[in-house]
Amino acid sequence: MEQHAFINDKPYYIENGETILKFVRRNFGKDYIPTLCDAPNLDPFGSCRVCSVDVAMAKNGAAKTMASCHTPVIPNSYVYTDSIRIKKLRKNIIELVLTDHPLDCLTCEVNNNCELQTLAARVGIRHVRYPEGKNHLEREKDLSHPYMTSDLSKCINCYRCVRACEEVQGEFVLSMSGRGFDSKIIKDFDENFFDSDCVSCGACAQACPTSAISDVFESKSIVADKVVRTVCTYCGVGCNLDVSVVNDKVKSIQAPYDAEVNQGHTCIKGRFAFSFYNHPDRIKTPLIRRNGKLEAATWDEAYNFIAHKLFSIKNTYGPDAIAGISSARCTNEENYLMQKFIRAVIGTNNIDCCARVCHSPTALGMQKAFGTGAATNSVEDIKYTDCIMIIGANPTDAHPVTGAKLKQFAIKGKPIIVIDPRRTEMARFATHHLQLKPGTNVALINMMLYYIMTESLEDKEFIKNRTEGYEEFRKQILGINMDEMEAVTGVDRNEVKAAAITYASAKNAMSFHGLGVTEHSQGTYTVMLISDLAMITGNIGRKGVGVNPLRGQNNVQGAADMGCQPHQGAGYMNAYDPEINKQYEAFYKTKIPFGKGLKIPEMFDASIKGDLKALWLMGEDVVQTDPNTNKVIAAMENLELLVVQELFLTETSKYATVILPGASFLEKSGTYTNAERRIQKVQKVVEPLPGTKPDGQIIVDIMNRMGFSQPDYDADTVLQEISQIVPFFAGVKWDELGDNGKQWPVSKDGTDTEILHINSFQRGLGKFHFFDWVESNELIKNGRQYPYIITTNRELEHYNCGTMTRRTGNVEILTEDVLLIHPDDAAKHFITDDDMVCIESPRGKVDIKARLTDEVKPGILSTTFHFPEVMLNIITSDEHDSQAMCPEYKVVAVNIRKSKGKYAEHSV
Repeated sequence: MEQHAFINDKPYYIENGETILKFVRRNFGKDYIPTLCDAPNLDPFGSCRVCSVDVAMAKNGAAKTMASCHTPVIPNSYVYTDSIRIKKLRKNIIELVLTDHPLDCLTCEVNNNCELQTLAARVGIRHVRYPEGKNHLEREKDLSHPYMTSDLSKCINCYRCVRACEEVQGEFVLSMSGRGFDSKIIKDFDENFFDSDCVSCGACAQACPTSAISDVFESKSIVADKVVRTVCTYCGVGCNLDVSVVNDKVKSIQAPYDAEVNQGHTCIKGRFAFSFYNHPDRIKTPLIRRNGKLEAATWDEAYNFIAHKLFSIKNTYGPDAIAGISSARCTNEENYLMQKFIRAVIGTNNIDCCARVCHSPTALGMQKAFGTGAATNSVEDIKYTDCIMIIGANPTDAHPVTGAKLKQFAIKGKPIIVIDPRRTEMARFATHHLQLKPGTNVALINMMLYYIMTESLEDKEFIKNRTEGYEEFRKQILGINMDEMEAVTGVDRNEVKAAAITYASAKNAMSFHGLGVTEHSQGTYTVMLISDLAMITGNIGRKGVGVNPLRGQNNVQGAADMGCQPHQGAGYMNAYDPEINKQYEAFYKTKIPFGKGLKIPEMFDASIKGDLKALWLMGEDVVQTDPNTNKVIAAMENLELLVVQELFLTETSKYATVILPGASFLEKSGTYTNAERRIQKVQKVVEPLPGTKPDGQIIVDIMNRMGFSQPDYDADTVLQEISQIVPFFAGVKWDELGDNGKQWPVSKDGTDTEILHINSFQRGLGKFHFFDWVESNELIKNGRQYPYIITTNRELEHYNCGTMTRRTGNVEILTEDVLLIHPDDAAKHFITDDDMVCIESPRGKVDIKARLTDEVKPGILSTTFHFPEVMLNIITSDEHDSQAMCPEYKVVAVNIRKSKGKYAEHSV
């Protein structure tokens, strides 16, 4: 039965669980009742009392003043929002606040965008009756940080910054110290921003209603010509950004509160690391290598040179002597055009993208288990789950906004299982941290499956109705040698059993996995076993469950969706199937190849053998980021033509024949598809720098130059073409994506899909697969001579090879790659903190600074490859996932010693 309450004597229905503030706002808008301590992404707090209203149980009856933000609506009550005493109360509160606030509004960065200023005008303050305060007005500004600033003389003690740090980011850096008039906001133990544990997410600055906490870009200033909504260019979370522009230059970035992905939150990279876009190092003209040197050229000269060389190579050696590597940093539309260029214009399936070196095992493994190689659920489902398992991922660093949500889940005391060789931040909050030896994921998950079976925790109905192959799978799991699995993983079987019971007993359990799963020789097998875990417990097809890969780059999902892999064209259709080939030929109106194409590692091999003559790279720095650097360099040097589309001169561009200057994400339009299959608009914020072009236009230009008619790059037009060939994009239209996009598959009527496999799997029945653990060839071949295992990771402040972030203030916060080494191992080699360590593998050696920590077990090392000064991939191996050919970055056999200097070289 519908219940009502009255607002200023008029009846309105009540929604279940509503506070008075929400009740009034739903009917009269968000500004009807003023607030100071309330924010859209924070829980009700009630510290300012500005939102107070009168509440009576009868019309014109005796009223009680209540804070509307946290007081539930009482059925049949009468709410008076602007009675005389409420107006007096609000005015008095603001007057008291202003006694301790500098009245320098005209010169303040948030002038005309300050909530206190707006509220003071609303309640009618013309002068302040109370004496001026002293304490807060004497505070010094904190300008210690590359981004964050504070001027706490302007603090009104509303606690919004403290709550944002706790409730949104989960860092607990900010707190209130002192009592009464002496109370003040402090960072950690009253330190400055730079010395504190602040992760620079900016949530506190965005939450602050004044300029007490802000940033160097003055992001709350209203001085902007326009604000453009777009999507972040960094990780696969896909945060929405509101970008302020002044004089066609980016002034600042805020996170929109109505964004379904990030709800007013983003990380240091998304909010602050944008200054690379107009950095002086940007390439602003095409470059052609002549007589060994790169020389400036016109676009026509570059296009003519490339077209001539490609025609020559194609005519002499055939189209399979040419290959392309597309980019997860580029839009869906640009990736689609890239694969179309390679297939329809060049005539080869030699097309791949960086999904090969990160999540190709996810796509292949989940396709084999479920029929679809993408996340089954949405990050939003964290709200509905009872247990979370994180496997081989460090989301607080690599996927910070999703990581913050996972951390909030853990902080509330809910069960989290972390499977990782490192004691990551999430591992510190974990109910169960299974700190296994790198390369033993298959063994450990088999152990979990074993205990789920022996404890009779299977979902028998789900197995019976929704899956196939279970009986044989069960026999194989129950036949594993648990003594051996316990020994190889290095994890006590009782810990594994407890974790398995926690996962299987939860009403809803959700798993997230990252590169610590995929970048192994058994990566695809591990993904299929994770899928087995979900199926055996029935955790598929509803809210709060599923298998959810944490995609590394902003559009790695989209690049694969668009057909940037040799064996699958746009829409994951089999590129080697003659019948599907006919479908592609009819659509593209030209001959399309269906012969086997090369994956990235095979491209390098083919170049070294002399079979591959030309390679086109769009936004990929393979020399720094792909494994076995010296082999990659050899492959680049052996090409007749290497075309590189880039923003900056990278390690790969040193070997380029032609360099074409592309445009950044702020300078073009298109769509990205995030890790939860959400297709979102990327909207041009500023014009491309003079001399540069959007990557899509570059591909269109060369297609036309080589005789294939393709209209000029326009995101809407290309998206229309994509929707006609990619089945799960059938109903995707640029004008209908709105602010929050749509999750594929999108039917022709525009209906999208939040949850996959609700009633059936894409392949019909889910398929159980068993795989035995096998030691990595890297350790079998090299383990004795090189007894340490190094595993790679990513740090919060940087992104992959750091080409963009190293040209922002982020480099002032994290300045170098370091080696994480256990103190016991360091002592054996007389290594102390900050010593240089020489790491040697069969491929070569590098020098890197040591950081002693117990985050890793003895015998295990860990580091990043953000900085080209180290070139860590000199030591990584040529081992790959047995099915998807994803490199095994996570298991590298090395030896270490204290170093005398700093160098990187290959072995002889």
